[in-house]
Amino acid sequence: MTDPVLICGGAGFIGTNVAARLCEAGAPVLVYDDLSRPGVERNIQWLRSTYGSLVDFERGDIRDSRLLRTCVRQASAVYHFAAQTAVTTSVVSPRNDFDVNAVGAITLLEELRQLRFPIPLLFTSTNKVYGDLNGIALRKRGSRYEPQHSGVLANGIDEKCALSFHSPYGCSKGAADQYVLDYARTYGLPNVVFRMSCIYGPHQCGTEDQGWVAHFLLQAISGRPISLYGDGMQVRDVLYVDDLVDAMLLAQQHATRLKGEAFNIGGGPRNTTSLLELIELIGELEGEPVSVRFDDWRVGDQRYYVSDTRRFQTATGWKPRVGVREGVQRLHQWLLENNVASTMALQRGVA
Repeated sequence: MTDPVLICGGAGFIGTNVAARLCEAGAPVLVYDDLSRPGVERNIQWLRSTYGSLVDFERGDIRDSRLLRTCVRQASAVYHFAAQTAVTTSVVSPRNDFDVNAVGAITLLEELRQLRFPIPLLFTSTNKVYGDLNGIALRKRGSRYEPQHSGVLANGIDEKCALSFHSPYGCSKGAADQYVLDYARTYGLPNVVFRMSCIYGPHQCGTEDQGWVAHFLLQAISGRPISLYGDGMQVRDVLYVDDLVDAMLLAQQHATRLKGEAFNIGGGPRNTTSLLELIELIGELEGEPVSVRFDDWRVGDQRYYVSDTRRFQTATGWKPRVGVREGVQRLHQWLLENNVASTMALQRGVA
């Protein structure tokens, strides 16, 4: 059997989808995860029951250099998804956020640097490295914000946008982002960074703090209100996870040519939604209006972020294929078929 692909944070939503795609192609995977996120143990169970011996699992912390070394030395490539993912949590516990996101990334990079023959690394960063983007002039149009600048409206925000780390989460992920790129420059490692917008799809255990598309759907399915922070007119480009996995596989395939590069990855201008627009779509899927309550804006929240993905498209030929309505319908159906809302309610102790 060939050497496995190491997926750090592989029990999470994106990691599970990457693992499944690799296993479908007959490639073995080594899932490395500390199972700290509620619900992800179900993903491991599903991967093992579906793909059997192609899936190996190591429970461990991304900061555990000794355990990580053992896994890295048997890997053919690495995806690094292990992270503290919520801005709100980072504000409450900034030290832990830094340890997991920044120290964890350095720990992995150091183990990769010791290899005699470097292997590709794909690291998932975030659009939060660009800050709150208050310098982009916006106007209100219907139930959404849009940029006044025609170029930004047509294409989104590109990688030339100035870095401006906001919130402890933005700082820790931004620091890791820069270290991954610098290890490519300084040590020649075949590292690629994805600065990602909003990803959604099956196996996502969405919460109010992270995974908001799935969270909105779960709230509606359970008959609970959705909390909006701000006015709900903030806009994001959303990317269905199958399209993201396509992009990730291409990045790994071309890692030697793309090393040291960061790419903005999301649905792009053709796959945008405001929070209010998404809630309206969910109401259509549920067959009744969704209950909404409003609260104050949160730290570092962007009123508008849409990825300009043209650099990655030019480099690899990739482009998203699943539109917003189709993708949200797919996720809604998956959540219903897998009874995810009821399972998560039982875990929270909600009757």
